[in-house]
Order: sequence, then structure tokens, then C-alpha cells
Amino acid sequence: MSHLFIRRVLLAAAVAASASLVAAPQQFSQQVRSAYVSVDAPLIALTNARVIDLTGKTVLPGLVMVHEHLYYPVGPGVYGQLGESFTRLYLAGGVTTMRTGGNVNGFMDLNMKLAIERGQKAGPAIDATAPYLNGPNTFIQMRTMKGADDARKQVAYWADEGFTSFKAYMQITRAELGAAIEEVHKRGLKITGHLCSVTYAEAADLGIDNLEHGFLAATDFVPNKAPDTCPGQGAGQQTIAALDENSEPFKTLVKKLIDRRVALTSTLTVFETFTPGRPLPPGLEVLLPDLRDQFQRTFERTKTNTTSNYLRLFPKALALERAFARAGGMLIAGTDPTGSGGVIPGFSNQRQIELLVEAGFTPAEAVQIGTLHGAKYLGRDARVGSIAVGKQADLIVVAGNPAASIADIRKVEIVFKQGVGFDPAKLIASVTGRVGLW
Repeated sequence: MSHLFIRRVLLAAAVAASASLVAAPQQFSQQVRSAYVSVDAPLIALTNARVIDLTGKTVLPGLVMVHEHLYYPVGPGVYGQLGESFTRLYLAGGVTTMRTGGNVNGFMDLNMKLAIERGQKAGPAIDATAPYLNGPNTFIQMRTMKGADDARKQVAYWADEGFTSFKAYMQITRAELGAAIEEVHKRGLKITGHLCSVTYAEAADLGIDNLEHGFLAATDFVPNKAPDTCPGQGAGQQTIAALDENSEPFKTLVKKLIDRRVALTSTLTVFETFTPGRPLPPGLEVLLPDLRDQFQRTFERTKTNTTSNYLRLFPKALALERAFARAGGMLIAGTDPTGSGGVIPGFSNQRQIELLVEAGFTPAEAVQIGTLHGAKYLGRDARVGSIAVGKQADLIVVAGNPAASIADIRKVEIVFKQGVGFDPAKLIASVTGRVGLW
């Protein structure tokens, strides 16, 4: 029998032997405690549990996911700001640390981060990413930069306001990206990118830290691609769908990314919603009825699209990410609740782990990608991302054994954040039927 002892924020793990740990607990407001907390005591013992591997129940590290958003598509090209409901859903799904992978609001991500840190709201610890750094674009909620100097100014402004992460977007130029990277690194911060105008190889040479969406945003293999010009994500994806993961061009790109220490974020959940024949995404019941119906109509259209490029592209995405990781690349994970909808925070984070197993990773490897790898990328692995003596008690208790059946990762019973046990059912019930309003 294994025992886990939680001393407030601290984990005292007794997997093979007993040990103890002490740290300062986070204080949550009485409103948060009465509404969502189910376990709250100075010392807590979790008994008869396997540690992921944790008989009876399984204890895993809290998920550390790095491509999350506090917004969701609510209309053509429009994103609703859903920080209040999304943070509760992320926590309910077992996400105890997250990076917002770009925002289209301004200060909400940062303010939610601070409110959660003060214990005023229930949610994961947030690494807040500033508004997108982009060139000319058609998004009504996204600014257009005006050259390299402007890129530096934007980074400086948002960093001074307290944002700790940055994201370059599809229409950025090499000069703007290079300037942004220099300013970000000067401040000891990190920058990622969902690119198109700039190739992965060019971004790696410029010093980018992370690239989003596996290889599905790469335009490196588009014939006669013009510099600083986005040929369209469709053009890039056509070349990726036909790419052989054992080919020398792909291996050369992978080697460059590994040599330059560029992490790659897997966001399989959002691409699954575009792919015919895939199951209905979990969690749709929390949405406003109109948004739920809207996505289900999209899902039915997708299901019958026998010519969709995603029939080739989605399995290719799994194969390329596996090849990158097997070559020694740092693969991290997120969900990206954008696209046409259907990617529901918390539910989708569990699904992302399942999809990594489908890609060929063992359950233990998939959990590690969604926990320790994300923590390492964020520089938080000394405190979170794994279960070890001396680490913060960010834990998920699930019924069953995800090491034997990865689908058990959906059976979350308690989420401990800094030693306080939150009730997922209460968190989900507090927003069900209203996600899309706030």
C-alpha cells in the first residue's frame, strides 16, 4: 500500500518509504473555499493509491499545459473573453499550471493570474502571455506592428506591465521577430510562435524558444516560398501532409530545432476537431446552448467531408511529433481552444494526453509531456511537474489506472493545488450551460 501525505502546499511522499516536506501554503478566500474546496486540512493522507504509476486510485502530478487561452470562438472571427469560466474548467480538469498562448484582450490574462495568486479566484497558476506580436492581419482583436522598432516597443511595454511570455503570429517578418526575440531575451523571458511568414528554421536561427502546433504551422517545405510572406496555412499543411518523417529534409529541420533548443508544442486537440471520423469532443455540455449547437453543426459537416486534407494531416501530425521526441526534441503540450470551437478547457487537456498515447507514446511518457516537460519549459520544474519530496503539492487524484487505460485520466476526483483539494464537480457545475458568457 502506498501513502501520500500532503502538508498544506507540501508533498510528503511515501511511495517506497515515508518522507516529509514543508512549504508556505497559499491562502484562498472564504468564498473560493466554500464554493469549490472539498479537502482542506493541515495534514492529508492519500492511502491505497498508486503514484503514476501511484491500488484503488492513482495520483498524478498536476498538468502543466502551455498552449491555453482564456477566450473561445463565439462568432465569425470574434473571440469571447471567458477568463472566469475557463480558469475553473482548467483546474477541474487537473491543470494546476498553464501558459496562455497569446491573448486578444490585453490585461485579463494578467489580472486573472494575480487574482488566482491572491486566492481570490479558483484556477491554475498562470504564465501570462502578452497580446500577439503580428504584422498586417484581418483579426479585429489583434494589433498590426509597424516594423522592428515597434516590435521592441511592444515587448517592452507588455513586459513592464508584468507579462512573462510572448507570442509571435503568422504575418510577422523576420526583422520584427528577431527584434522581439532580442528584447524578450534581454528581459530573461521567453517567446513562442505560431508562424507562417517565417519558417521554423529561420525562427530557430533567430533564437525563438518555442514553436506551436507541432509541425502543422511549418512552411519550411513550401516550394518557392517568398521571404517574409505567408503562403497560407493550407499551402504549408499540404506539404506537411506529404512529408516523410524519415526523409532527410525533415531530419535536418528536427536537428536544427534540437541543436537550437527549440521546444515544440503539441496541440492535437484542436486539429482533431477538423478531422472527419474523430469522436465528439468531451465537455460540450458546459457551453451555452447556442454555442454547443453551433459546434455540433460544424462537427456533422466535418464528419461527412471525405476530401478533407486532415484525413492525411492529422495522422501525420502524430507521426511527426513522435519522430521529433524520439530524436531528442523537447515536446510540450497544450490544447488551443480556438478553431471552430469544441476544445473545452480541462476536458481537452485530458484528451490531449490521450492523443499523445494514440501517437505512440506510453501513458507514462504522455503524462510526462503534459506535466514535467511543460514545467521545465516554464522554468518551474524545481517546484511542480512531478511528484517528489520537496515539491509543491499540485496533484490529481483519479479513479482507476491511467498507466493501464489512459482514458482513466478523465476520472478526476480531487485536484490539489498547493495542498488544497478542489472538487472538480463543483467547479464544473458552477459554469455549466453558461460557458460563452464570461
